[in-house]
Amino acid sequence: MQESQKNFKGPSKRHQPRGLSILYEDRDILVVDKASGLLTVSNGKVREHTAYYLLTDYVRKGNQKSRNRIFIVHRLDRDTSGVIVFAKNGNAKRYLQDEWQTFKKTYHAIVHGKLPKKEGVITSYVAENRVHKMYSVDNPKKGKLAKTGYKVLRESKKYSLLEIDLITGRKNQIRVHLSEQGWPVVGDKKYGEKGKGVSKLALHAASLTLFHPDSKEEMTFEAKVPAYFNSLVKP
Repeated sequence: MQESQKNFKGPSKRHQPRGLSILYEDRDILVVDKASGLLTVSNGKVREHTAYYLLTDYVRKGNQKSRNRIFIVHRLDRDTSGVIVFAKNGNAKRYLQDEWQTFKKTYHAIVHGKLPKKEGVITSYVAENRVHKMYSVDNPKKGKLAKTGYKVLRESKKYSLLEIDLITGRKNQIRVHLSEQGWPVVGDKKYGEKGKGVSKLALHAASLTLFHPDSKEEMTFEAKVPAYFNSLVKP
């Protein structure tokens, strides 16, 4: 155990932020399980009800004059739940972002229908249109390479539960790839099928494996899949 993790004492439970469960914390990183519906950072319309704002208050113990702060490493969509890591200093942020593509990110998703091929990799180049919606293009000069691995874990009459290996991390990548294959994520109002009865997006960041910025120790963090996932794929 490195010095950054020895004898670390975080803020008291009194300052625990709503909508976030703290999975791990030391002097360099803060790992949380984010609830669906909570923005990672402000979008211009919402300033305070974000993971960044709530966790900044958490590390400052409510003292606005405190110099403690957190740094954005990556983001989850507002309606995606699960594991997200923040850095607590600039060096940790730079290391995590530099090494981000080497870390393993596993998601669980429930999609409409049954997949003809139960395991595979979806590859395309993704671009963004004027209304900030992502889509795939054939020309590598017009988009960024996106690769999504998937495996079917369970099926019901209407839905399939997938384990997703996020090989690259483009904006809305999982939702775009699955929708374009004809298997939109359940509850996806942007890329999915409207009026299908499920209000919550069934996409969850289940685990993240990274190397610690200071100790370089391999660490895996997991967030339990929301209960409604299991109810959707009952046999």
